[in-house]
Amino acid sequence: MPPPLPPDPSRRNEQSRRAILDAALSLVGELGYDNVSIEAIAKRAGCGKQTIYRWWPSKGAVVLEAATQSLDPVVVFPDTGDLVADLRTQLVDILELINTTSFGAAYRGVIAAGQSDPDLLDDVYKRVVEPNIHGFGARAALARERGEIRADADIQTLRDVLYGVIEYRMFHAMPLDAEHIDALLKLTFEGVR
Repeated sequence: MPPPLPPDPSRRNEQSRRAILDAALSLVGELGYDNVSIEAIAKRAGCGKQTIYRWWPSKGAVVLEAATQSLDPVVVFPDTGDLVADLRTQLVDILELINTTSFGAAYRGVIAAGQSDPDLLDDVYKRVVEPNIHGFGARAALARERGEIRADADIQTLRDVLYGVIEYRMFHAMPLDAEHIDALLKLTFEGVR
């Protein structure tokens, strides 16, 4: 007998899916990732836990999907023709998401869970990191063409520095606000003498 096919995402009831994702994100924001269970998510969403297990392989997968949906509006790179201003807009929007929603708690929890779940960590890479790599790379290439940055600028390291500061401060429970972004952009684009 062949192994069962994985669940078909197109067969999900959208109303139930949305309720599950909303419940997961709000519970993580209220209780912290470690204190949330599939059972609690199901209860809050008004569905059976078997529905969640049929659609997602783990709590981390549910929380990651919920968290990444809130990322969609802030990861799009604006293009005003000023790379530094565009980066500031995007980075401050990301900070706003981290500081005012459940995204920060959810992301920290998923990264922690991913340390013992390589599939979850791979999904984090595919859903969060890889789109950023491509988006930043495209915007940086355009900035190179326009002369906004040097032709020999190391785009990969630039990306790692800019976004790495956010993750470093977030994962170490350090304050992070627009002033940090301004200082980071000034240091990055003006350099140290």
